[in-house]
Amino acid sequence: MTQHLDICIRGGGIVGHTLALLLAKDRLRVGLVAPPPPADAQADVRVYALNAKSKALLESVRCWPDAQHATEVTDMQVEGDDGGSVTFAASSLGVQALTWMVDVPALEAQLREAVKFQPHIELLESPQPATLTVVCEGRASRTREEFGVEFTATRYPQTAIAARLSCEKPHAQVARQWFKGDEILAFLPMDGAQGQTVGLVWSLPDARAAEMLQADDADFCEQLQTLCDHSLGTLALTGARKAWPLQSAQASRWIGVNQGQSWALAGDAAHNVHPLAGQGLNLGLGDVAELAQVLHTRAYWRPVNDARLLRRYERARRAEVTTTDAAMTMLQQLFAKPGNGWQKLRNWGMLGFELSGMTKHWAARQAMGL
Repeated sequence: MTQHLDICIRGGGIVGHTLALLLAKDRLRVGLVAPPPPADAQADVRVYALNAKSKALLESVRCWPDAQHATEVTDMQVEGDDGGSVTFAASSLGVQALTWMVDVPALEAQLREAVKFQPHIELLESPQPATLTVVCEGRASRTREEFGVEFTATRYPQTAIAARLSCEKPHAQVARQWFKGDEILAFLPMDGAQGQTVGLVWSLPDARAAEMLQADDADFCEQLQTLCDHSLGTLALTGARKAWPLQSAQASRWIGVNQGQSWALAGDAAHNVHPLAGQGLNLGLGDVAELAQVLHTRAYWRPVNDARLLRRYERARRAEVTTTDAAMTMLQQLFAKPGNGWQKLRNWGMLGFELSGMTKHWAARQAMGL
């Protein structure tokens, strides 16, 4: 029979598993509602860009994937639609890597395995009473709705397509991104330093996305090769294409009490941002780190559902998420604006940023979580 839980985590993704492992280190009794992985889990095409702060967090629970599944990015190249460009190099910033491209199935499998060996975590088939419930169910969270939390979403007129591509040329540990008007194309290096596989994230208008999802593999890859100026040679799909609508969203409340049950939101259940800078999971793991730290440093007499502690968590995380979301929306709207004048303005801005010295250095370190 389940003993009374300190914390029940609803949601068994990367955010939920990482939080469970962090809390268990403090010997809190944790219940994790985590359905078994789907039979086709290895067919998941997602790849996440994780910064140094997220890497350190996952290493602290001994769940950082090996070099084959967490590829170091040593350089980034961002191209505008009228000659503007920005480049980043780890060597010029004095760091090992700008970011790491992490294979989602590999990380999720490692987290699930780690949880099995943690005696303070109990895997649950359904939610159980606890002093605090933490909701990590993702953007379509049913519990958030059950608790009556308003989730204000602003739909971008874009759909993201994700896939894995085999490339004729090695990626050379370079992350590449192209802004092509209202389309944003990103190639994320995978399979280690010598790899010839990239994760594709292609944000494009809804109608165009529907067209590309219906295109045959050859036509799909041909269009990608044209957009990226054949930078990696001939491209080939290695699996299915996945798609999802893009939105900016944030919960009206991140903490509260429902019928006597204290709760907090984390990850995509609390916020969604545009994927153009790859900050989504970094923000979610930032939630995890902040909540775990707030509970770890609490006075011994304060319970884990202490309102003052939870408000501290909400204030800290809402501030960072709001700032990041505003920046992503501004960039998306700037590059989506038609007309020669806007095109020249945004590319002039890219060229200015490239030459900005300390401003560029500061922005890069912020994105890296440093």
